[in-house]
Amino acid sequence: MADIVYTFEGHAYLNITNACPCKCEFCIRNNGDSVGDADTLWFEGHSPSLDEIKAAIDSFDFSKYDKEIIFCGYGEPSCAYSNLIESAKYLKKKLPDCVLRINTNGLSDLLNKRPTAKEICEVFDIISISLNAPTPEKYDRLCHSAFGLDALPAIIKFAKDCTKYDVTVKFSVVDVIPKEDIAECRKIADEVGVKLRVREYTAD
Repeated sequence: MADIVYTFEGHAYLNITNACPCKCEFCIRNNGDSVGDADTLWFEGHSPSLDEIKAAIDSFDFSKYDKEIIFCGYGEPSCAYSNLIESAKYLKKKLPDCVLRINTNGLSDLLNKRPTAKEICEVFDIISISLNAPTPEKYDRLCHSAFGLDALPAIIKFAKDCTKYDVTVKFSVVDVIPKEDIAECRKIADEVGVKLRVREYTAD
């Protein structure tokens, strides 16, 4: 069984699925089986059940780590939507002072075929959305989404929807893209009214 809870640079992370609608060329899971202290982040056969996620939460001592807990593993968390929402609620009940962050590709609406921002923002404090390209065509070439040219507009709409709620919303890009594309992504972030984080690519 893959690690459900793992740690990296002082934070605890939850890895709840390996499913993802994208095949980003810079994805860290192309480089190895794990991150941080995890033995492996690859599940064999199936994603963990909600009971398995709760058991992993119960057996982990979160007090040793930063109070920000991050849903980000070797997959898109919103692919396991029900488990995402219910395990976030479980963490909030168990650790009322924790700060929950989701690192997402922002495609939850398309994945789940309905608006999801409100429900996600009800349980998460920080929504970090991978923007990664300034146009639908460039996003498609870089991230190879199952949703093709519909992906980037859906990501931007999801971000706009999240800004309606009392949460912190951020876009991120990886610094493998050209500087002019980063500048265009910054314009998109400004138009949406959120900050842009430029992440340093690492193959480790």
